[in-house]
Amino acid sequence: MPAPLLPVYIVVPQWVRTSTAGGAFSTMPDSTSLPPASDPEDVIPAPAATSSSELQEPELGFQPLPPPPPQHFPTLRSEDSRVALTNDGLEINDELFGWRELEGVDVQPVRWLLGVLLGGFVLCGFMLGYLQFWLHSMPAALGMGAGALLLVWGVRGTNRWRLHRPGREPRHFAFAGPARSWQQLASEANLRIRQRHNEAAATAAYWLHEAAQPPFPAPDAPTVY
Repeated sequence: MPAPLLPVYIVVPQWVRTSTAGGAFSTMPDSTSLPPASDPEDVIPAPAATSSSELQEPELGFQPLPPPPPQHFPTLRSEDSRVALTNDGLEINDELFGWRELEGVDVQPVRWLLGVLLGGFVLCGFMLGYLQFWLHSMPAALGMGAGALLLVWGVRGTNRWRLHRPGREPRHFAFAGPARSWQQLASEANLRIRQRHNEAAATAAYWLHEAAQPPFPAPDAPTVY
């Protein structure tokens, strides 16, 4: 008796052309083994490339501060009111000199040499004449008094103010009185002159720096999608 035949299953092959030029064929893989297509919405876009100019940090440099408002000075006057230090300038004999137009002020006590010599000779002459019995008491006393006054006037002298102005000749003024009070006024005047010059220099440096800065770039036009 013959043996029974086993069942045979025939699989129809599927052929596709490969990218090679040799003409070889390969079988199509099963559709179930392919990965599922990804949803377009789930795709994460790659980060945009950033230019090197955007990554550069802002340059650090000298940034001057805006100049403060000018300092306000109180008014100071001398004992005889001939010299006044105001907020705007130095006023001498009703003549005003601005702080910025002055370079400096100095005071020098001056002795009148002629008065000292003349007073000394007159005093000594009348005293010698009285001691030698050449003069009576009243003329000798009057002469010695006049000589003493001339001597005191020459020793006291005066206080010479000298105002230094850049590019111009200095101005001279003479005032009588104690030298200490005039020197204090001159020291205060020099402080105010330096303060006004420092304020002017700070203001000029600030605006010069602002003028050297490049103008701000115009904003980019909005992109319409």
